[in-house]
Amino acid sequence: MKIELIDTGFFYADGGAMFGAIPKQAWRRRYPEKGDNCCVLVARSALVTTDCGRIILIDTGAGHRHARLLESYRFFNQLDLSDALQERGISCEEVTDVVLTHLHFDHCGYATVSGKDKQLQPAFPNALHWVSQRQWDNFLHPHPLEKDSYFQEDMQTIAEKGLLCLLQQDTRLCPTVTLRLFDGHTPGQIVPYFTFPLQTVVFAGDVIPLTAHLSPEWISAYDTSPLLSYNEKIRLLEEVVAENMLLIYCHDAYTPYSEVKKTGTFFKKKMPGNDLSAFGFTRT
Repeated sequence: MKIELIDTGFFYADGGAMFGAIPKQAWRRRYPEKGDNCCVLVARSALVTTDCGRIILIDTGAGHRHARLLESYRFFNQLDLSDALQERGISCEEVTDVVLTHLHFDHCGYATVSGKDKQLQPAFPNALHWVSQRQWDNFLHPHPLEKDSYFQEDMQTIAEKGLLCLLQQDTRLCPTVTLRLFDGHTPGQIVPYFTFPLQTVVFAGDVIPLTAHLSPEWISAYDTSPLLSYNEKIRLLEEVVAENMLLIYCHDAYTPYSEVKKTGTFFKKKMPGNDLSAFGFTRT
């Protein structure tokens, strides 16, 4: 199995929104401020090729169609995901599975693209698109606090083409890939686990988007259920520490992954102890 991280684009987010009740004097010591109270984040995807022949894409980035939000969040250095895959010798048609951690636009915007006839079509026409049932229900009937992050057109074509697979519970996608469900930021987020002989790698998504969020009480104002976010972060972090897992951060522009250590009641990042070539890790 091989994991390749693809940074699909960078954007600015308000520090107060990213860190909620945490004072600026505290969060700026853990994550750089880039002026106007803003932080630079990344929309990170992962390309996973397995020994059983599956080509799995975790999240697709924001895409290029949502001009208002792309401008509002000042996206820059965006990649075309199709081109990024072609550089790796993979066509969009060869992708077998697209795992969408959740359906906010910055995680699924490239799931559909405009065709030659200007009609929307699946960017990965032969792939099964994995979404949790709870997230899908929330996507169709969103709470007012997060409705501006959802766009029906991102997923409507996927569903119409019969490419949507809804998860009811934790599911093993193949012998080395497990999809597990976590709540808090939004209902039914998918957290993929990749089992290697030496170590398990976890794509944490927005359960733990930045290394600064390793502190369980550091909860984004974007999280719709902050008390639940706290409990779910603890659940994930305790397992990561106990099993010495490697954590991938989907929005951290400076630290793409790390191991985690626990000192007393505090969780902190530590650098991986294993040679990452064992995982086939690369980063663009």
